[in-house]
Amino acid sequence: MTGEDHWARATAGLPAPLVAVDLDAFDANADDLVRRAGGLPVRVASKSVRCRALLHRVLGHPGFAGVMAYAVPEALWLAREGVRDIFVAYPSVDVPALHEVATDDLLRAEVTVTIDSVEHVRWLRDVLGAGVVGLGVAVDVDASLRLSRLHLGVRRSPTRSPAEALAVVRAAAGVGLDVRGVMFYDAQVAGLPDAGPHVRAVKRRSVRHLEQRRAAVVDAVRPEVDLRFVNAGGTGSLHLFGEDRVVTELAAGSGLYGPTLFDGYDDFRPQPAMAFALPVVRRPARGLVTAYGGGYVASGEPGWSRVPSPVRRGLSLVRAEGTGEVQTPLRGDGADDLQLGERVWMRGAKAGELLERFTTVHLVSGGRLVDSVPSYRGEGRCFG
Repeated sequence: MTGEDHWARATAGLPAPLVAVDLDAFDANADDLVRRAGGLPVRVASKSVRCRALLHRVLGHPGFAGVMAYAVPEALWLAREGVRDIFVAYPSVDVPALHEVATDDLLRAEVTVTIDSVEHVRWLRDVLGAGVVGLGVAVDVDASLRLSRLHLGVRRSPTRSPAEALAVVRAAAGVGLDVRGVMFYDAQVAGLPDAGPHVRAVKRRSVRHLEQRRAAVVDAVRPEVDLRFVNAGGTGSLHLFGEDRVVTELAAGSGLYGPTLFDGYDDFRPQPAMAFALPVVRRPARGLVTAYGGGYVASGEPGWSRVPSPVRRGLSLVRAEGTGEVQTPLRGDGADDLQLGERVWMRGAKAGELLERFTTVHLVSGGRLVDSVPSYRGEGRCFG
Protein backbone atom coordinates (compact mmCIF):
# COMPACT_ATOMS: atom_id res chain seq x y z
CA MET A 1 0.00 0.00 0.00
CA THR A 2 1.44 3.38 -1.00
CA GLY A 3 1.58 6.39 1.30
CA GLU A 4 -1.27 7.94 -0.68
CA ASP A 5 -3.35 4.80 -0.18
CA HIS A 6 -2.66 4.87 3.57
CA TRP A 7 -3.79 8.48 3.85
CA ALA A 8 -6.82 8.02 1.60
CA ARG A 9 -8.07 4.85 3.28
CA ALA A 10 -7.66 6.27 6.78
CA THR A 11 -9.38 9.59 6.09
CA ALA A 12 -12.20 8.39 3.85
CA GLY A 13 -15.40 10.14 4.83
CA LEU A 14 -13.70 13.14 6.43
CA PRO A 15 -14.32 16.55 4.83
CA ALA A 16 -11.48 17.98 2.77
CA PRO A 17 -9.26 19.91 2.48
CA LEU A 18 -7.53 18.05 5.28
CA VAL A 19 -3.99 17.26 6.40
CA ALA A 20 -2.76 13.88 7.62
CA VAL A 21 0.42 12.62 9.26
CA ASP A 22 1.48 8.99 8.92
CA LEU A 23 2.79 8.10 12.39
CA ASP A 24 4.71 5.10 11.10
CA ALA A 25 6.70 7.34 8.73
CA PHE A 26 6.97 10.06 11.39
CA ASP A 27 8.52 7.62 13.88
CA ALA A 28 10.82 6.15 11.24
CA ASN A 29 12.03 9.66 10.41
CA ALA A 30 12.63 10.33 14.10
CA ASP A 31 14.72 7.15 14.30
CA ASP A 32 16.73 8.24 11.26
CA LEU A 33 17.39 11.71 12.67
CA VAL A 34 18.71 10.15 15.89
CA ARG A 35 20.90 7.76 13.90
CA ARG A 36 22.30 10.60 11.82
CA ALA A 37 22.99 12.67 14.95
CA GLY A 38 25.68 10.17 15.93
CA GLY A 39 24.93 10.07 19.65
CA LEU A 40 24.29 13.78 20.25
CA PRO A 41 20.85 14.81 21.51
CA VAL A 42 18.51 16.39 18.97
CA ARG A 43 16.61 19.53 19.94
CA VAL A 44 13.32 19.53 18.02
CA ALA A 45 12.52 22.67 16.02
CA SER A 46 8.93 23.52 16.88
CA LYS A 47 8.40 25.80 13.87
CA SER A 48 8.73 22.70 11.71
CA VAL A 49 6.15 20.74 13.71
CA ARG A 50 3.48 23.24 14.96
CA CYS A 51 1.39 20.57 16.60
CA ARG A 52 1.68 20.09 20.34
CA ALA A 53 0.65 16.43 20.31
CA LEU A 54 3.39 15.62 17.81
CA LEU A 55 5.94 17.71 19.72
CA HIS A 56 5.22 15.63 22.82
CA ARG A 57 5.44 12.45 20.74
CA VAL A 58 8.91 13.22 19.44
CA LEU A 59 10.14 14.48 22.82
CA GLY A 60 9.23 11.05 24.19
CA HIS A 61 11.43 9.47 21.54
CA PRO A 62 14.93 8.40 22.74
CA GLY A 63 17.57 10.76 21.38
CA PHE A 64 15.49 13.94 21.41
CA ALA A 65 15.86 16.52 24.19
CA GLY A 66 14.50 20.05 24.42
CA VAL A 67 12.66 22.35 22.04
CA MET A 68 13.97 25.00 19.67
CA ALA A 69 11.07 27.46 19.64
CA TYR A 70 10.57 30.39 17.30
CA ALA A 71 8.72 32.93 19.47
CA VAL A 72 8.78 33.90 23.13
CA PRO A 73 4.95 33.72 23.50
CA GLU A 74 5.15 30.21 22.06
CA ALA A 75 7.76 29.30 24.68
CA LEU A 76 5.53 30.68 27.48
CA TRP A 77 2.64 28.55 26.28
CA LEU A 78 4.68 25.37 25.85
CA ALA A 79 6.38 25.76 29.24
CA ARG A 80 3.04 26.21 31.00
CA GLU A 81 1.82 23.07 29.20
CA GLY A 82 4.66 21.02 30.64
CA VAL A 83 7.42 21.31 28.03
CA ARG A 84 10.89 21.84 29.49
CA ASP A 85 14.21 23.20 28.20
CA ILE A 86 12.98 25.62 25.55
CA PHE A 87 15.44 27.67 23.51
CA VAL A 88 13.87 30.50 21.51
CA ALA A 89 16.34 30.56 18.65
CA TYR A 90 15.28 33.88 17.13
CA PRO A 91 15.67 37.32 18.73
CA SER A 92 12.57 38.87 20.22
CA VAL A 93 11.53 42.43 20.98
CA ASP A 94 8.21 41.36 22.52
CA VAL A 95 8.58 43.31 25.74
CA PRO A 96 5.52 41.92 27.60
CA ALA A 97 6.50 38.33 26.82
CA LEU A 98 10.12 38.92 27.84
CA HIS A 99 8.91 40.50 31.08
CA GLU A 100 6.90 37.33 31.77
CA VAL A 101 9.99 35.19 31.36
CA ALA A 102 12.10 37.49 33.52
CA THR A 103 9.59 37.62 36.40
CA ASP A 104 8.41 34.00 36.58
CA ASP A 105 10.64 31.43 38.30
CA LEU A 106 9.53 28.50 36.13
CA LEU A 107 9.84 30.40 32.87
CA ARG A 108 13.20 31.89 33.79
CA ALA A 109 14.53 28.39 34.53
CA GLU A 110 13.15 26.70 31.41
CA VAL A 111 13.26 29.38 28.69
CA THR A 112 16.42 30.67 27.01
CA VAL A 113 16.22 33.58 24.57
CA THR A 114 18.54 34.65 21.77
CA ILE A 115 20.95 37.56 21.55
CA ASP A 116 23.41 38.23 18.75
CA SER A 117 25.03 41.59 19.55
CA VAL A 118 26.01 44.05 22.23
CA GLU A 119 23.09 46.11 20.92
CA HIS A 120 20.73 43.30 21.94
CA VAL A 121 22.26 43.19 25.40
CA ARG A 122 21.80 46.91 25.92
CA TRP A 123 18.23 46.77 24.63
CA LEU A 124 17.33 43.98 27.09
CA ARG A 125 18.94 45.92 29.93
CA ASP A 126 16.99 49.05 29.06
CA VAL A 127 13.55 47.41 28.67
CA LEU A 128 13.78 44.86 31.50
CA GLY A 129 15.70 46.85 34.09
CA ALA A 130 16.44 44.68 37.12
CA GLY A 131 14.56 41.83 35.44
CA VAL A 132 17.52 41.28 33.14
CA VAL A 133 19.45 39.63 35.97
CA GLY A 134 19.33 35.85 35.62
CA LEU A 135 17.51 35.85 32.28
CA GLY A 136 18.90 32.97 30.23
CA VAL A 137 20.37 33.82 26.84
CA ALA A 138 22.26 32.12 24.03
CA VAL A 139 24.42 33.85 21.45
CA ASP A 140 23.54 33.29 17.78
CA VAL A 141 26.80 33.30 15.82
CA ASP A 142 26.78 33.77 12.04
CA ALA A 143 27.44 30.43 10.34
CA SER A 144 27.45 31.59 6.72
CA LEU A 145 30.29 31.04 4.29
CA ARG A 146 31.97 34.13 2.89
CA LEU A 147 34.13 33.89 -0.21
CA SER A 148 35.64 37.29 -0.97
CA ARG A 149 32.52 39.49 -1.23
CA LEU A 150 30.16 36.55 -1.73
CA HIS A 151 27.87 35.74 1.22
CA LEU A 152 26.50 32.17 1.17
CA GLY A 153 23.87 31.58 3.83
CA VAL A 154 21.07 33.45 5.52
CA ARG A 155 21.29 36.94 6.98
CA ARG A 156 21.09 36.37 10.71
CA SER A 157 23.66 37.37 13.27
CA PRO A 158 26.19 40.21 12.93
CA THR A 159 28.46 38.31 15.34
CA ARG A 160 30.96 36.14 13.52
CA SER A 161 34.49 36.12 14.91
CA PRO A 162 35.72 34.84 18.29
CA ALA A 163 36.47 38.41 19.35
CA GLU A 164 32.96 39.57 18.44
CA ALA A 165 31.35 36.65 20.28
CA LEU A 166 33.51 37.31 23.33
CA ALA A 167 32.43 40.97 23.36
CA VAL A 168 28.76 39.93 23.34
CA VAL A 169 29.28 37.38 26.11
CA ARG A 170 31.15 39.86 28.30
CA ALA A 171 28.49 42.52 27.76
CA ALA A 172 25.75 40.02 28.64
CA ALA A 173 27.51 38.83 31.78
CA GLY A 174 28.18 42.43 32.71
CA VAL A 175 24.46 43.26 33.00
CA GLY A 176 23.60 40.02 34.78
CA LEU A 177 22.33 37.89 31.90
CA ASP A 178 22.87 34.15 32.28
CA VAL A 179 24.73 33.09 29.13
CA ARG A 180 23.72 29.46 28.64
CA GLY A 181 24.73 28.61 25.11
CA VAL A 182 25.81 29.48 21.61
CA MET A 183 24.25 28.42 18.33
CA PHE A 184 25.41 28.14 14.72
CA TYR A 185 22.83 27.51 11.98
CA ASP A 186 24.37 26.52 8.64
CA ALA A 187 21.48 27.37 6.30
CA GLN A 188 23.69 27.08 3.22
CA VAL A 189 24.23 23.40 4.10
CA ALA A 190 21.14 22.31 6.04
CA GLY A 191 18.62 24.07 3.80
CA LEU A 192 20.22 23.65 0.38
CA PRO A 193 19.44 20.57 -1.77
CA ASP A 194 22.33 18.92 -3.61
CA ALA A 195 21.55 20.47 -6.98
CA GLY A 196 24.89 19.70 -8.60
CA PRO A 197 28.68 19.37 -8.14
CA HIS A 198 29.12 23.09 -7.48
CA VAL A 199 26.58 23.03 -4.64
CA ARG A 200 28.20 19.94 -3.11
CA ALA A 201 31.60 21.61 -3.25
CA VAL A 202 30.31 24.75 -1.54
CA LYS A 203 28.68 22.67 1.18
CA ARG A 204 31.87 20.68 1.83
CA ARG A 205 33.90 23.85 2.05
CA SER A 206 31.35 25.45 4.34
CA VAL A 207 31.40 22.49 6.73
CA ARG A 208 35.21 22.56 6.97
CA HIS A 209 35.35 26.31 7.48
CA LEU A 210 32.53 26.33 10.02
CA GLU A 211 34.08 23.53 12.08
CA GLN A 212 37.27 25.55 12.50
CA ARG A 213 35.55 28.87 13.26
CA ARG A 214 33.00 27.32 15.62
CA ALA A 215 35.80 25.75 17.66
CA ALA A 216 37.60 29.08 17.85
CA VAL A 217 34.44 30.89 19.00
CA VAL A 218 33.63 28.31 21.68
CA ASP A 219 37.22 28.23 22.92
CA ALA A 220 37.12 32.03 23.24
CA VAL A 221 33.90 32.27 25.24
CA ARG A 222 33.98 29.13 27.36
CA PRO A 223 36.46 30.52 29.93
CA GLU A 224 34.06 33.44 30.51
CA VAL A 225 30.78 31.54 31.05
CA ASP A 226 29.56 28.05 31.87
CA LEU A 227 27.99 27.03 28.57
CA ARG A 228 25.18 24.49 28.84
CA PHE A 229 24.94 23.89 25.12
CA VAL A 230 26.54 24.48 21.74
CA ASN A 231 23.82 24.02 19.15
CA ALA A 232 24.43 23.25 15.48
CA GLY A 233 22.94 21.80 12.35
CA GLY A 234 19.49 21.20 10.92
CA THR A 235 17.69 18.28 9.29
CA GLY A 236 19.82 18.64 6.18
CA SER A 237 23.17 18.72 7.98
CA LEU A 238 23.07 17.19 11.46
CA HIS A 239 24.93 14.08 10.27
CA LEU A 240 27.90 16.30 9.40
CA PHE A 241 28.47 17.65 12.91
CA GLY A 242 27.93 14.69 15.23
CA GLU A 243 31.66 14.24 15.74
CA ASP A 244 32.51 17.92 16.11
CA ARG A 245 34.40 18.23 19.40
CA VAL A 246 32.64 21.40 20.57
CA VAL A 247 29.03 20.67 19.53
CA THR A 248 26.85 19.37 22.37
CA GLU A 249 23.49 19.14 20.62
CA LEU A 250 21.95 19.25 17.16
CA ALA A 251 18.68 20.67 15.87
CA ALA A 252 16.09 19.19 13.51
CA GLY A 253 12.38 19.28 12.85
CA SER A 254 11.45 19.34 9.16
CA GLY A 255 12.78 15.84 8.65
CA LEU A 256 10.01 14.45 10.84
CA TYR A 257 7.42 15.32 8.18
CA GLY A 258 9.64 14.78 5.13
CA PRO A 259 8.53 17.63 2.83
CA THR A 260 9.61 17.81 -0.81
CA LEU A 261 12.59 20.05 0.05
CA PHE A 262 14.49 16.93 1.11
CA ASP A 263 13.82 14.98 -2.08
CA GLY A 264 16.92 16.64 -3.52
CA TYR A 265 19.52 15.60 -0.92
CA ASP A 266 22.16 12.97 -1.62
CA ASP A 267 22.97 11.74 1.89
CA PHE A 268 19.49 10.94 3.18
CA ARG A 269 15.82 11.00 2.28
CA PRO A 270 13.12 11.02 4.96
CA GLN A 271 9.86 9.21 4.36
CA PRO A 272 6.95 11.45 3.32
CA ALA A 273 4.99 11.58 6.57
CA MET A 274 2.67 14.54 5.99
CA ALA A 275 0.35 15.27 3.08
CA PHE A 276 -2.83 17.21 2.49
CA ALA A 277 -5.90 16.31 0.44
CA LEU A 278 -7.83 18.64 -1.84
CA PRO A 279 -11.27 17.73 -3.22
CA VAL A 280 -11.88 17.84 -6.96
CA VAL A 281 -14.58 20.44 -7.62
CA ARG A 282 -14.42 21.20 -11.39
CA ARG A 283 -13.60 19.67 -14.74
CA PRO A 284 -12.79 22.67 -16.95
CA ALA A 285 -11.61 20.61 -19.96
CA ARG A 286 -10.48 17.18 -21.02
CA GLY A 287 -7.30 16.23 -19.21
CA LEU A 288 -7.89 18.88 -16.54
CA VAL A 289 -9.48 18.94 -13.10
CA THR A 290 -9.62 21.69 -10.53
CA ALA A 291 -9.23 21.07 -6.81
CA TYR A 292 -10.41 23.34 -4.04
CA GLY A 293 -7.74 25.35 -2.18
CA GLY A 294 -4.09 24.35 -2.22
CA GLY A 295 -2.21 27.66 -2.27
CA TYR A 296 0.06 26.68 0.60
CA VAL A 297 3.31 28.02 -0.82
CA ALA A 298 6.36 27.75 1.44
CA SER A 299 8.51 30.64 2.58
CA GLY A 300 11.98 31.33 1.23
CA GLU A 301 13.33 32.31 -2.15
CA PRO A 302 10.35 32.54 -4.55
CA GLY A 303 10.14 29.78 -7.13
CA TRP A 304 8.64 26.41 -8.03
CA SER A 305 10.68 24.66 -5.35
CA ARG A 306 8.37 26.31 -2.78
CA VAL A 307 5.10 25.07 -4.29
CA PRO A 308 3.26 21.90 -3.15
CA SER A 309 3.46 18.87 -5.44
CA PRO A 310 0.84 16.22 -6.33
CA VAL A 311 1.62 12.79 -4.93
CA ARG A 312 -0.11 10.85 -7.71
CA ARG A 313 1.85 10.17 -10.87
CA GLY A 314 0.27 11.47 -14.03
CA LEU A 315 -0.82 14.74 -12.43
CA SER A 316 1.00 18.05 -12.56
CA LEU A 317 0.32 21.68 -11.80
CA VAL A 318 -0.66 24.10 -14.51
CA ARG A 319 2.34 26.38 -14.71
CA ALA A 320 0.30 29.46 -15.54
CA GLU A 321 -1.65 29.15 -12.28
CA GLY A 322 0.27 26.99 -9.83
CA THR A 323 -1.54 26.44 -6.53
CA GLY A 324 -4.25 28.96 -5.78
CA GLU A 325 -5.91 30.58 -2.82
CA VAL A 326 -9.22 28.84 -3.56
CA GLN A 327 -8.47 26.55 -6.49
CA THR A 328 -5.65 24.51 -7.96
CA PRO A 329 -5.97 23.19 -11.53
CA LEU A 330 -4.16 19.93 -12.37
CA ARG A 331 -3.47 18.35 -15.71
CA GLY A 332 -2.23 14.99 -16.93
CA ASP A 333 -3.16 11.46 -17.84
CA GLY A 334 -4.69 10.84 -14.43
CA ALA A 335 -7.02 13.84 -14.50
CA ASP A 336 -9.86 12.20 -16.44
CA ASP A 337 -9.99 9.32 -13.97
CA LEU A 338 -10.86 11.65 -11.10
CA GLN A 339 -14.50 12.23 -10.25
CA LEU A 340 -16.02 15.26 -8.53
CA GLY A 341 -15.53 14.87 -4.80
CA GLU A 342 -12.48 12.62 -5.13
CA ARG A 343 -9.25 13.83 -3.59
CA VAL A 344 -5.86 14.83 -4.83
CA TRP A 345 -3.07 14.32 -2.31
CA MET A 346 -0.29 16.89 -2.19
CA ARG A 347 3.00 17.25 -0.32
CA GLY A 348 4.21 20.59 0.95
CA ALA A 349 7.61 22.00 0.03
CA LYS A 350 8.40 22.73 3.67
CA ALA A 351 7.15 21.34 6.94
CA GLY A 352 5.36 23.02 9.83
CA GLU A 353 4.29 26.26 8.21
CA LEU A 354 1.74 24.26 6.19
CA LEU A 355 -0.18 23.76 9.43
CA GLU A 356 -0.93 27.46 9.61
CA ARG A 357 -3.70 26.56 7.10
CA PHE A 358 -5.19 23.64 9.05
CA THR A 359 -6.71 23.47 12.51
CA THR A 360 -6.77 19.67 12.76
CA VAL A 361 -4.10 17.07 12.03
CA HIS A 362 -5.39 13.56 11.32
CA LEU A 363 -3.00 10.90 12.59
CA VAL A 364 -2.75 7.71 10.55
CA SER A 365 -1.08 4.37 11.30
CA GLY A 366 -1.26 1.15 9.34
CA GLY A 367 -3.88 2.62 7.03
CA ARG A 368 -6.18 3.50 9.95
CA LEU A 369 -7.16 6.81 11.50
CA VAL A 370 -5.92 6.62 15.09
CA ASP A 371 -6.51 10.19 16.28
CA SER A 372 -7.30 13.74 15.24
CA VAL A 373 -5.41 16.43 17.13
CA PRO A 374 -5.26 20.22 16.92
CA SER A 375 -2.44 22.10 15.25
CA TYR A 376 -1.18 25.29 16.88
CA ARG A 377 -3.90 27.06 14.90
CA GLY A 378 -6.47 24.59 16.14
CA GLU A 379 -5.56 25.55 19.70
CA GLY A 380 -6.05 29.19 18.83
CA ARG A 381 -2.32 29.90 18.74
CA CYS A 382 -0.51 31.89 16.07
CA PHE A 383 3.06 33.00 16.63
CA GLY A 384 3.87 34.38 13.19
